[in-house]
Order: sequence, then structure tokens, then C-alpha cells
Amino acid sequence: MAAPDTQSTSPAYGASVDSNISPANATTVCTWDGKQELDDETWKPLASYAYQGPAELTTGPGPIDRDILHMVRRLSVEEKIGQMIQIQVGLIIDCNGELNETAVEYWLDKWKVGSFLESPGNHNGRYSWYSPQKFAEFTDKVQEIALRRGSKIPVIWGLDSVRGANYVKGATIFPAGIATAATFDPQFAFDAGRIAAKDSRAAGTHWAFAPVLDLAVNKLWSRTYENFGEDPYLSSQMARLSIQGFQGNYKQDRSRVAACLKHFIGYGYPFDGSDRGNRHIAPHELLEYYVPPFKAAIDAGSATAMESYGVVNGEAVMLSHYYLEQLLRRQLGFEGMLVTDWGEINSQANMYFTAKDVKQATRMALQQTSVDMSMVADDDSFGQATTELIKDGTISESRLDKSVARILQLKKDLGLFDHPFADKRLASTVGSQQDVEAARNTAREAITLLKNDHQVLPLKRSEKVLFVGPTLNSTRYMGGGWNVHWQGPSDADGDGVYQGFGDTVLQGIKSITGAAPEYLPGVDIDGNATIDIDRVVEAAKLADKVVVGLGEHTYAENLGNIGQLLLPEKQLELVSTIAEQAKKPVVVVLVQGRPRGLGSVVQQADAIVNAYLPGAYGGLPIAEILYGKTNPSGRLPVTYPATEAQASSTIWQPSYMDYSPQWPFGFGLGYSKLTYSNVTVSHAQLRLNQPVTVKVAVTNHGPFAQKESVQLYSRQQYRAGYAPDLYRLRKFAKVMLNVNETKTVEFVVEAEELAFWDRRLRKRVEPAPVTLTINPYTAKDVSAVVQLEADPHYVLDEADY
Repeated sequence: MAAPDTQSTSPAYGASVDSNISPANATTVCTWDGKQELDDETWKPLASYAYQGPAELTTGPGPIDRDILHMVRRLSVEEKIGQMIQIQVGLIIDCNGELNETAVEYWLDKWKVGSFLESPGNHNGRYSWYSPQKFAEFTDKVQEIALRRGSKIPVIWGLDSVRGANYVKGATIFPAGIATAATFDPQFAFDAGRIAAKDSRAAGTHWAFAPVLDLAVNKLWSRTYENFGEDPYLSSQMARLSIQGFQGNYKQDRSRVAACLKHFIGYGYPFDGSDRGNRHIAPHELLEYYVPPFKAAIDAGSATAMESYGVVNGEAVMLSHYYLEQLLRRQLGFEGMLVTDWGEINSQANMYFTAKDVKQATRMALQQTSVDMSMVADDDSFGQATTELIKDGTISESRLDKSVARILQLKKDLGLFDHPFADKRLASTVGSQQDVEAARNTAREAITLLKNDHQVLPLKRSEKVLFVGPTLNSTRYMGGGWNVHWQGPSDADGDGVYQGFGDTVLQGIKSITGAAPEYLPGVDIDGNATIDIDRVVEAAKLADKVVVGLGEHTYAENLGNIGQLLLPEKQLELVSTIAEQAKKPVVVVLVQGRPRGLGSVVQQADAIVNAYLPGAYGGLPIAEILYGKTNPSGRLPVTYPATEAQASSTIWQPSYMDYSPQWPFGFGLGYSKLTYSNVTVSHAQLRLNQPVTVKVAVTNHGPFAQKESVQLYSRQQYRAGYAPDLYRLRKFAKVMLNVNETKTVEFVVEAEELAFWDRRLRKRVEPAPVTLTINPYTAKDVSAVVQLEADPHYVLDEADY
């Protein structure tokens, strides 16, 4: 989802609001200068609290209840249209940054709107980051008005709680999706979803626009960090646990929210790497690689879904009967509520030119797809167009009934008819130390060691270490986008906006060593210029080792578009200058949302640590990795390109293609020496309904205890008529090994898992020898071969197009 924030706006994302449409300032005397303030609300978060784990889960959306059907029949056409409208909170904020009740009454009386979205802090609200208490005051007042005006139906409030409730002050901001995937432990996706849900409900919001399930294929893409990596299987496992975390027993547990799988479909492979760029994806490849994470989320019970921006193969997803009706509803079996992304119906006319005007776009969306709610966001165009289409008979009232029934059923499932207001008791759990530790544990197991020549890491407390670089002394750079604000905290906000709800790497270093680290900035985050470089070099000469923090400024969506992967020149120059002139070991820490190019730094640095975007509390985990308090166990969830040409290389690309990235998918080092041995397969042949068991022994030779991600891949040696994948991740497990300990890890592999979609959209198996490999492209890889046997004409599944 996109949303214009108070720092950065784009005509594509938000237009000025006509005061005749939304009388937000009609009776208001404007006295505020527009400069956002810090929310001064304080509270002492509970250290810990009880919660429901994965065992207490329920099913997702299903048939519509009888009382909801009766309710739909009683609504007028205007009320039905209103339930399908979602507008952004900026339309009900006045010029003093406060809730304008007149504007709320207007939207509820005139348009009967059924949903609001977004944070006041992103839309000229008085506070930059709203506490759960003040956020709840805001949403509760809107809810109170909704219950006595318009349709008198509770509104559902949506929020981009994509990595914790990142728009709620004090809520724990988790590592980004790409970092969560790097743990190779889906439990962390569950933790992030569960805590995001609780903190969102504390603020009076009920619906999280998460998880983000696009495959991060083109690494130039600005939304790479939001997703669970490039691999269908890894992303699917993360998706399943994430949905369970957000929703739990959401039809009874009022500390949970409705999850929203997004963005359906194919969003992560923009042809040129730009956000919303055209995607060229063959239908059978879409089913093979891009659909599985969404299927996993649907099977896990996701209550809602969001369609994708843009076009696939030139066809607008928003208007596509195939993508949003045939594929999503019929083939994948999604029964929940479907919402558009921000202004996406209108964008058909004013951005993609796939419709003559907004009315035609609205007609096509309602006639050709099963979309239920329009995140029209900025105006009343959907209400106007739909009203006209109903009056002239183009759209039937029964079409509205289907969508309104799903919307009202969702509200009922979330308990809004019985408990429409925020649960004030939840506010005391926001920012709990228990939540902070969950986020830090995620970061600890996500951070990935990419290089460690001569065992330069871990650092020793006795060593004199110089710390250099903008990302080591910043909370907001560790957070990235979707963090306090859409684009992250502004330069004016700085780190002060967190009010202590976060840390930095330097603070983490101090907590471990007991002394304030020697630090120099060295370069600005945009890489425009080095800072006091002579002083940096002289200090480096006096140090035993130098740690340099590089990375990216905060960004989201189109404002994060880049033309090349290479990090800014002056950042790379900083490392080169230190390495060449100081002649001391250099450790590079990368704080970044996508795998940026490093140029000669790959050779010049003695050690390279990829911290991804570890979240507001990522400083201590990074410090623990550097000093060996934590043994790194993160593994790359994406292919790390060595060149621009490799931006879209993946571990599952055709096996005949060159795959020589800087670091391969699944790669990562630790501080201990591990070996794999005694790989066995229970049967020499793999047949349908006759799985085989693969066993492998893993030994930790020390000198530290080590968590290890054991990854099993398949590689078909040939496949008649179709190029086989280079490697396909089939199973993984993360195990803890003490020094000198050996564990046997066991995987069950089914022939059905090796089936593929062909051009005729049939899922079938081609017989051939298959190499089963543990951790390819590492010094620890071991393999075994089985013969895959099946009738190539037997169809396991098929799809229409």
C-alpha cells in the first residue's frame, strides 16, 4: 500500500483534497504552524504478558452467516456502496492537526463509508508518532460517530502494520521481512505478526495490511526488503506462520487482527526494477513460483487480500477477471474480503491508461473482478461512479450484496458489532520487554556473515576498535521505510522521534564493552561527501581494527527507485581509503533493504556482515554478532548479485544459465566449523504417494555453539521439453549444535513436491534422476541421487487461463 506522508508526497499517491468534498476546515480557525510534535504520552510497559500461541488457531473466512445476509438485505443501495469505500485519515484531520468531527460526519452521512485507513502521523496529524492511547482516542471518536451517524455500522480501520505496529508509538518495530526470512525460522514471522496485531488493536485498528508475499526477484526493486525473499518455499513457510501470528483465533481473540495477503500477484518482478514496473511472467511460471506463498496464506486462513499495483504481461491486475476471480477465488479458493491497493481503480485511468475514465475503470473492476472494497483513499470518486452505474443498470445491486456480505462478515468476525472500541488494557503491553526481546531475537538469527577472512571477527574487548559510518549511530536507518512514517522518520524527526523506543549499534557496543566506542561519521548516508576523512584515517591507523557501517537512507515504494545496485560512491570510497591508507583490518556492516553492490569493497574488507534492516532494536544484536556474544546464523534469502546484469538472478532460474553471484541464496557463515556427512536416502526411487526420507549428520567442531540452517534442495538432471531449475529449496530446519555435537537431521521428500506447471497449465512430473543436495554452493554441501519415477502424462492439477 502507498500513502503520502507529511514529509514526502507524489501526485501518483495523493491529490489535494477539495474543501467542497471534505469540509475538514470549514469551521476551524487555523492556529497551528504545521510542525509535528512529539506525543508526550508516557507509560510503563509490562515486562511480560500471556498470549495464545500457534496451538489455539481457528479457520479463516467461510460461508456468510445468516444474520449478516439479513443485514445486507436491510441496507439501502447507498449504504451498501458506502461499506465498499475506504478513505484515508487525512480527509478527517483539520488544519490544526486534530480530528475534525464535522468531516467525519460528512463522510459517514453523505457517503456512509465503511472503512478508514492510515495513521494521523502520516497525514498532517499533530503528532509525528501517535501513542496507543492517543491513537485510540482518535479511532474511538470516529467509531463513536459511526455508531450514531450514517449507516450506524462500526467502521473497520486498516493500518500498514507490516513489521510490528510500526505506526504506533512505542510498538516494537521488528526486522524487515527480508531479515525475518534470513532466520530460516518461521516462528519469528509468527512472533512479528502476533505482536503487530496486539499493538494495532491497542490503537483501535483491526486490520493489518500484511504480510507482504511478493517474491523479491529483481533486486533493484524498492520493496525487496518488505518480502520474505526470492524463494517460493521459504516465503510460503513464512507466510503460513505470519498469518497465524496476525490472526490466531481472530474470531474470538480480540488481541488479533485480520491479516491481508498482498500484493496479488507478480509484483516483485518489475522488468526494469522500478516500483509498479510492467512484469513479464508467463502464466505457468506465475503458478510455479509466484502463487505458492499466496496459496499458503490462503490455506492458513487469511481473512483478506489486496490486489497488486500495475500490470502483468500488459494486463491490469486491478481489472483482470483471470487474476482476481478465476485464479484467486476459484483456483486458490480464497473466500475472504478483497481490497484494492491505494487509489488503484482511479489509477487505471490516470496512470496506466487501461480505462477511459474513472467510471469505466469502476465498471470494469465491479463487472470483471470480485473486488469488495475500494481503497479510493483520497476522494468520493468510487461512490459517485458506483452510484451512477447502479442507477443506469450497468451494475446490479446483487453484485454489491456479495461484497458487502464479505465486509460485514469480517466486521462480525473481528467482534466489531460487540466491541467496536480499542481495548485500553492492551496499551500497557505496547513496548513490553518481552516484545523487544522477540524482535532482537529475530535480528540475532537474521544477521548474516558473508565474509570473515583470517577470523577478524569476532572482535575482542581488549582490542582498540574504531567505528565509522552513518548507519552505526542511527535508529531510523536500521528501521528503513514503513517505520514511524511511510518513508521512515524524516531528517527533521531524526532519532528523537523514537523517544527511547529503540537503540543504535553504538549503544549496543557500549552495553557489551562497558565503554563509549570511538566513533566518527566518515560519510553522509547518501554518499554525497566524506566527512573529516583525514581524521578518520589517522584514527584508523591508531586502531587495531576498523568497523565501517554502510547502507541506505530510508525509503518506500517509488521514492526508493534506483538506477543501479552499487552503493553511493563516497560510501565505498570511505572503505577504500581506510583500507589503503590505514592498513588495518576492516569490517563492513551493511544496513540495507536490498543487496546493494559493493564494488572493490568485497576484496578490501576483511569481514562483511549483512544486517538487512534489523529494526529499531537492531543495534544490540549487531553489536553481539561483532563481539561474538551471538554466533551468526542468518542465511541469505535472496541471491546477492555481483553485477547489475545479475539483478534478477535467482536460485530457481534455469539450470543451464550462469549463476555466479557475489553470494548465492542460502549462503551465510558462522564462527564455528561445521561439517555434513552420512547423507542417506531411504529408497533409490521416488514415486507418487511413496515419499523418501533423507538423513544427514551435522557436526559442530567448534569453537562456539552454533545454530545451523540445514537446507535441502532438489536439482532435476533433465526435464523433457522444459529447462529444469538450477536448485529448488524443498525443506529446511534450524538446529542448535553445541561444540563437538553431532545431530542427524531428517527430511521427508515427496514426488508431488517435484511436480511442475507446464505451458498448458498442467501440473505434472517428468521422470529423471534428481540430485538432492544439502546446502549447495558452500564448503558443506553433500548430495545423493534418487530416480524420480512417474507417468509424465498424469496430471496432478490443472488451471484454466
